[in-house]
Amino acid sequence: MSTVAVEDMTSAIDSAIDRALAEARIVGAVVLVAQDGEIVYRCAAGLADRERGTPMREHAVFRLASLTKPIVTAAALRMVELGTIALADPVTRYLPEFRPALPDGTAPTITLRHLLTHTAGLSYGFMQPPDGSYHRAGVSDGAGEPGVSMDENLARIARAGLAYPPGERWGYSVAIDVLGAVMQVVEGADLDAVVRKYVTAPLGLDSMGFDLKPEQRDLLVTPYADGKPAPVPIPDSGMRVRFPEGVPVYAGLAGINLAPARVFDKTSFRSGGGGMVGNAPDMLTFIEAIRSGGGPIVSGETANAIMSVQTGDFLIVNRGPGWAFGYGGSILTDPKAALTPQSPGTFGWGGVWGHSWFTDRARRLSVVSLTNTALEGMMGRYIRDVRDAIYADLG
Repeated sequence: MSTVAVEDMTSAIDSAIDRALAEARIVGAVVLVAQDGEIVYRCAAGLADRERGTPMREHAVFRLASLTKPIVTAAALRMVELGTIALADPVTRYLPEFRPALPDGTAPTITLRHLLTHTAGLSYGFMQPPDGSYHRAGVSDGAGEPGVSMDENLARIARAGLAYPPGERWGYSVAIDVLGAVMQVVEGADLDAVVRKYVTAPLGLDSMGFDLKPEQRDLLVTPYADGKPAPVPIPDSGMRVRFPEGVPVYAGLAGINLAPARVFDKTSFRSGGGGMVGNAPDMLTFIEAIRSGGGPIVSGETANAIMSVQTGDFLIVNRGPGWAFGYGGSILTDPKAALTPQSPGTFGWGGVWGHSWFTDRARRLSVVSLTNTALEGMMGRYIRDVRDAIYADLG
């Protein structure tokens, strides 16, 4: 990318971020853009804590939400490479009592591949109406309900039952939480140690983990929820954050319970789907490792599988038309249908605390945007404006 193009992109992204801040749609953000492995744009803007006037910093620490998923997924696929587990293994091989049933009472086999691809028949509470089975069973989505243990949450998931037969369709779910439980059993270790062994230590991702280190406390951002005229702080005890109006897939749903204090509660289960903390530079390092061939965490073959469609033509309801699913994130199959300037094969996902990331393999481009504002920073105008600003000057 030329110097002129970089300068144009910088101005465009700056304008998109400044507009979101000026309009009080987000409180603070860190955005990093890399091309060919080199950072061509970096910005820390707004406030990490509005009430204290704390400025955002590039190495600010965020609750990662579903940015946890690709990291745990990579660790699991490394275990597959080593022969420790296999994609075709039934979950009951490792969790014998985990047998959620269909409405007719049958309990079909769920494999590890079903878990990895969100085709297991499981769900999320925030993907159900207020009277849904996950709410009735008290299932934790992994972002709230501090103090729920892994065993207890697995029992609640099993009690809630299956939404559809495994392999029949795609449904965003607690599957990676269940996968994390399997990984702990197989390794005989806490999920934090498993992920550190296979992913974060080899890549030197010192900010990433399921526990907040003492030295990270001053770097941890204060989380906010969408509000008018400005985002509102999310209390430590938690609050239910509603999805924006006008998004059909979320119409009539209960919203998601977010409890900032969960990260401090050592009795809470390790949520493989959303429990990690970390910073933007480390997330970019991870994404770039996958984009550039997987080393040193997985093989090139596995890295390619991660970024390739694994779910056929199943509708990825959270993304809509033009997207399929790989391992740990979605794959762009039709930019026109998806209404995006990104290239076919672009791989990415988001995080409910206010995050988004993607890697455009054709452009050799990787982008990380972490905000402290749910849900604008994940699915609002802000992230579309930043994306469009990046592509406007790429030609």
